[in-house]
Amino acid sequence: MKKNNSFHLRLQQRHDELRWLYMELYDNDSMFAELCSKMYEFFKERNHTLKAIDAVRETEPDWYKKNDLLGMMFYIDNFAATIKGVESKLDYIERCSVNYIHLMPFLETPKGRSDGGYAVSDFRKVQPQLGTMEDLEHLTSSCHSKGIHVCMDFVMNHTSEEHEWAKKARQGDGEYMSRYFFFDNDTIPSEYEKTVPQVFPTTAPGNFTWLDDAKHFVMTSFYPYQWDLNYKNPRVFNEMIYNFLYLANKGIDIIRLDAVPYIWKELHTKCRNLPQVHTIVRLMRMISEIVCPSVLLLGEVVMEPEKVVPYFGTVEKPECHMLYNVTTMAATWHTVATRDVRLLKQQLDILHSLPKEYIFLNYLRCHDDIGWGLDYAFLQKQGFAEVSHKQYLNDYFQGYAGESTSRGELYNADPVTKDARFCGTTASMCGIEKAGFEQNDAAMERAIGLDLMLHAYMFMQSGIPVLYSGDEIGQVNDYSYKEQPEKAADSRYIHRGPMNWELSKNISNLNTVEGKLFHGLENLEQIRQTEKVFVSNADTWTIETGDFSILGIGRFFDGQKIIGLFNFSEFDKTARINEIDGVYVDLISGETKTSIEISIPAYGYYYLKKES
Repeated sequence: MKKNNSFHLRLQQRHDELRWLYMELYDNDSMFAELCSKMYEFFKERNHTLKAIDAVRETEPDWYKKNDLLGMMFYIDNFAATIKGVESKLDYIERCSVNYIHLMPFLETPKGRSDGGYAVSDFRKVQPQLGTMEDLEHLTSSCHSKGIHVCMDFVMNHTSEEHEWAKKARQGDGEYMSRYFFFDNDTIPSEYEKTVPQVFPTTAPGNFTWLDDAKHFVMTSFYPYQWDLNYKNPRVFNEMIYNFLYLANKGIDIIRLDAVPYIWKELHTKCRNLPQVHTIVRLMRMISEIVCPSVLLLGEVVMEPEKVVPYFGTVEKPECHMLYNVTTMAATWHTVATRDVRLLKQQLDILHSLPKEYIFLNYLRCHDDIGWGLDYAFLQKQGFAEVSHKQYLNDYFQGYAGESTSRGELYNADPVTKDARFCGTTASMCGIEKAGFEQNDAAMERAIGLDLMLHAYMFMQSGIPVLYSGDEIGQVNDYSYKEQPEKAADSRYIHRGPMNWELSKNISNLNTVEGKLFHGLENLEQIRQTEKVFVSNADTWTIETGDFSILGIGRFFDGQKIIGLFNFSEFDKTARINEIDGVYVDLISGETKTSIEISIPAYGYYYLKKES
């Protein structure tokens, strides 16, 4: 069979649904024909190495669902200055047991109006200070030779106002104005504002921006310099798909669909999670399966589980391969602040009830703020009122309440509603910054213990664990952003500081903070990769422990059983585990446990494996 036949076979298998969905949105035969023709061109341009990876992964479509993936996300400039710099650090990445790197936005953006790289002015150019597309292709090739997968952001909801389309639209070119949402008066924008929530009510209020030079309003859901794309226009969909395939052909393995719930707009709705969004994601899934079947779609859906789960699609008609476990991340920090695992246990029970085909990315911290979008109906039954509890959480993590050792800053604080989000690194939120500043050795040991316990608990969840660069050495908040005018107004830069390579030299010294954290994480990573019970399709459930401060998680696969216990309190505790039905060995310390009553030190954790 000729190599090109693989494309035609895959297209033939999906053609009817692909055409039906496309015509449902656009009813445009010629644009569909153009799309199929361009898909074939991108397939032909895909290099032999990538096609070989496609072929292997087609035979093993669940390759990413095992227990051997560990991710790390970072900004290229903060991590290693340039793309070539990242390539020079691949040995360090391997030393971290990481085999999946997420390169935070690196495409061309205007300086000072980039929103951290999410205001793209050219989808086919790298920011000049970071390198070139050739550098990117060389990096992905080097990563593949080491078994490292590469993820990037695809910002599909909007472009920068400096994008070629936006510039022509601003000049009054109707063809390009139709690629955005332009209005010559505020009648329709005012109607949108009645139902569409604001993303940044304090730093970028409203959903439209008046362009004085163009004498038009343009829809800007995020910041005024980020213009929302109009996916009702088939030209927008086609061109963005061509950008998607261009980037996939540069060797990207995982494409993160940024702000995907926002991409379809309808008047008199919230312009979130509309049915057409799912049609578009389903189309993208099929297009990637036809042209570049090894590429995975990662959806960024920062919402509660009932709104997140639909982005997996169905087993028969899948959409995203993976989604972020956002709500669990927020619930984890709530648990740290309250020492009460009930909400977290309820959240995990929901996740454990989902089909095992659904893969979540689990993380403690990322590049973004933490929003307290918790289940307040559930919390109210435990005595937590929404407004006062959000206030407590923000006070706690700033270090003002609850005997907190955390340090960090608020983001988008609303003086009227008192609502706010929180920013800080994992280490600073765990108390490492405070203990280091005070040179308190005992406090530092507790902080390191909390940090490692949280990572041990994260590794126990089903899915793929992802570290934020610097967490492996306990990097703390970076307050220098306040001295940089283009960053000073955005407190998220407090946890986006540059990688401290001097501190990374301490990872082999177990007498240092960096060495203790790195060694502890390394041990957890090795356990996860060697114990088959950590595969994503294992049976997973929460366990009653008899103490609100202790979380219990059970995992079972192919005759192997592990019980994870995690003490979210700064006090020694005793758990009563009725599931202890024999001899269990702690994979971390080697201790044997046989009693149903198990003592757990402050911020302690166990991986108890049942002996056969």
